[in-house]
Amino acid sequence: MPRMLEVSDEVRTEIGDDEADRLLAGAHAPDAYDCTSCRAPGDSLREPTSTVLFIGDETAVLAFAHARCVPSQVVPVDEDQLLGAVRSISQAQGGVGAPASAPAHAVSGAHAAPGMPDDVWSAPPVRAPQPQAPADPGTQPAVLGVTCGLVLCGDTPYAALVVEPTGPIARPGSGSAEDEFLSLLTDHGFQVVQSVDRAPVRPLTGWSVLMAMGQLHAILQPSATGGSAAWWQAHQPLQVTEAWRAAVARRSEVIMYAVPAGTIGRQPREDLLRMALDRAAGQGVLAAGMLPLAGT
Repeated sequence: MPRMLEVSDEVRTEIGDDEADRLLAGAHAPDAYDCTSCRAPGDSLREPTSTVLFIGDETAVLAFAHARCVPSQVVPVDEDQLLGAVRSISQAQGGVGAPASAPAHAVSGAHAAPGMPDDVWSAPPVRAPQPQAPADPGTQPAVLGVTCGLVLCGDTPYAALVVEPTGPIARPGSGSAEDEFLSLLTDHGFQVVQSVDRAPVRPLTGWSVLMAMGQLHAILQPSATGGSAAWWQAHQPLQVTEAWRAAVARRSEVIMYAVPAGTIGRQPREDLLRMALDRAAGQGVLAAGMLPLAGT
């Protein structure tokens, strides 16, 4: 029986016309699935459903999502991360095979792409380090700390991320020890904000937040060769709270906040973290951008 599937041109190019047509006719596509974005149940027979193809170096995973949550698209993912997700999905769901253009494990209802604080969070923040480029030659690489949670902008709760490096981030090739982390981000469209209470107005083109199996995997940025590439990637997928996922599902977007090294640190309580963010905004060292969920 035909499914209400949406197969984008880029997904069709990767999997081929024959496989795309078979999917649309009902082959290799599940009737019911867990949305790769919001993790809520979906029904491809009754509601528009997006096909999302995750591609590693040698592996491809075809997943399904509510069309209202994310569009049909191709998302590049680290190979080891993709294989780990496939193993988790297979153990949890007993994955269903579906051909892809690369040597692939294809699973039904697996992935999708796509957190920050309010005065009282629903759960403690989650932080994950990620190696980045050295601040200058001969030094140890700086590490990005990422905190996930909810933040109130006015009366509206938003899923958000707070990113803070452990040391200065210099411009590539500059050889300088000067911290240019915020200016690098503002070059890409992030804005220095004066108040945490006001959410960024427009999503940043080409940036997105990648989630898979309800976990945070990466922050993606535009690639010079087209598509997107990982700007930050978790060593291990990060668990997020139900409240965070619910906020993402409502808006399909995430606020990313960024501060220079040493601005916030590891606060022992969520209310103290919010106070630190407000203080950073008052000092003019808090940048923010709205990132769509699974945007490419």
